[in-house]
Amino acid sequence: MEIKEIVLPSINKFASDYVKNLEGVDDYFHYDLKEAKVYEQRYHDLMEQSFNRKDLALVIEKYLTQFGISPEVRENIERLKQEDSVVVIGGQQAGLLTGPLYTIHKVISIIKLAKEQENQLQKPVIPVFWIAGEDHDLDEVNHVYVEKEGSFHKKVYRTAVETKAMISDVPIDQESLEQWLQGVFSSFEETVFTKELYRKLQQYCHQFDNFTSFFSCIINELFKNHGLLLIDSGDKSFRKIQSSFFETLIMQNREINAEVRKQQELIKNKGYSITIGMDDRNANLFYYNDQERVLLEYDEEKGCFTGKSHSISFTKDELLEIAKCEPEKLSNNVVTRPMMQENVFPVLAFISGPGEIAYWAELKQAFEHLEMKLPPIVPRMNITILERKINKALQEVDMDIYEALVQGTEKAKQRFLSTIEDDHVSSVYHKMEQQLIQNHTLFSHAALDIDRGLEPLLKKNVDIIQSQLEFIQDKVQQTLESKHQHTIQKFTSINNALRPNGGPQERLINIYYYLNQYGPRFVDELLALPLEANPFHKVIIV
Repeated sequence: MEIKEIVLPSINKFASDYVKNLEGVDDYFHYDLKEAKVYEQRYHDLMEQSFNRKDLALVIEKYLTQFGISPEVRENIERLKQEDSVVVIGGQQAGLLTGPLYTIHKVISIIKLAKEQENQLQKPVIPVFWIAGEDHDLDEVNHVYVEKEGSFHKKVYRTAVETKAMISDVPIDQESLEQWLQGVFSSFEETVFTKELYRKLQQYCHQFDNFTSFFSCIINELFKNHGLLLIDSGDKSFRKIQSSFFETLIMQNREINAEVRKQQELIKNKGYSITIGMDDRNANLFYYNDQERVLLEYDEEKGCFTGKSHSISFTKDELLEIAKCEPEKLSNNVVTRPMMQENVFPVLAFISGPGEIAYWAELKQAFEHLEMKLPPIVPRMNITILERKINKALQEVDMDIYEALVQGTEKAKQRFLSTIEDDHVSSVYHKMEQQLIQNHTLFSHAALDIDRGLEPLLKKNVDIIQSQLEFIQDKVQQTLESKHQHTIQKFTSINNALRPNGGPQERLINIYYYLNQYGPRFVDELLALPLEANPFHKVIIV
């Protein structure tokens, strides 16, 4: 494997400015990544705080037991119990087969930064992945994209019923999931790795009965040699150790809401868009009961917390009692999830996607109100996997990787097509077209002198003649293109590999395509590369 680093334009303006270290953007955060000793300062700050590391480690151990605990994971569970330990953390939803590649990129970023900072600080730095099992947006996780007939199509796993349950509580039917899996693998080329990969996934289908456990099993298998710890935010044992902070979030509910909105005003005044939808009613917590997750609002007039439909209602004291005795019935939203994470984990750094950078910035004043600091927000690595056959195709059609990643192949394809036109045929066609227009115009004038009523028929007639000429010209062009079909197909292959359906590779392609091509140790090989957390886009040639 080889690495090339290139600069690509960013779609997200705020994230782009943050990565470029533009003046003023770091004002929305508590730590400046440009500072040489930023992680030393953060570590010092964490050591002045108190964390329940032992109970946290026990909850993680209990959760991971069902998936099998490797020696490396076991060691990190024990090291997490130490009072001088810290974590590098990031999270994502529990997509089927791990979802798009950016989930894998995020985990790689977590592991790499944890190793780097452990070497720098000479302290235990544990990689942790927070699975958003409390999320209820099933459409985000119930599919992968598969290549078919020259483009990518969504392959959706359909659940039996529509539900607003947490993803961790959404069951999977083993037989239907296996059928879905068969459909995914039928889009792959048969390799020496296919049967064993499929066999293992079949085994997981029968071993686990919900989205999150199926996801966790695969992630654990892929990264177990690197000591990655996993926790599901929807896990009831994990929710229990969040109980006291849920009480804080309830007690400080109005103030948190006001502080977020104040911070958003500052950001808007600098010309940036706001990421988190907020108004006066937001309570920033969900209530979960009878397999339904209801977003809570605060009714100022009645002085109580209600569901959006007002089907449920709690006084502050009632909600505090739930937090104390039944914390599994509460869950966080986009505002309170980062706060809960920082309360539970000693976070040295948070690995963030582009959208996450923006919404963390909106939380600074709310964190300060709770006497907390935002952790260093580190953008995850942006990676494109470039197979050698695709790299060879780029060279053969005279395209560079930058153009392929930013623009796709359509312009390059049109450039090529313009070179294979038959100049003689094209010249004759254009001359004939001009002569036709001139002669038909003369004929039309003569005919109209005889009968003005022929005008519509004459216009229709010239359109038919021109259409027939264009038809023949298109057929000639198609014949030329068919002679060069092998080259034209290369443009399609390049586009599908690097910019599928017009978007980044990492947002559409699933890791199992590469595991099938290059074997189950493919992720280990990626992690063996000298990948650094920097603003450059990494092209990995495999």
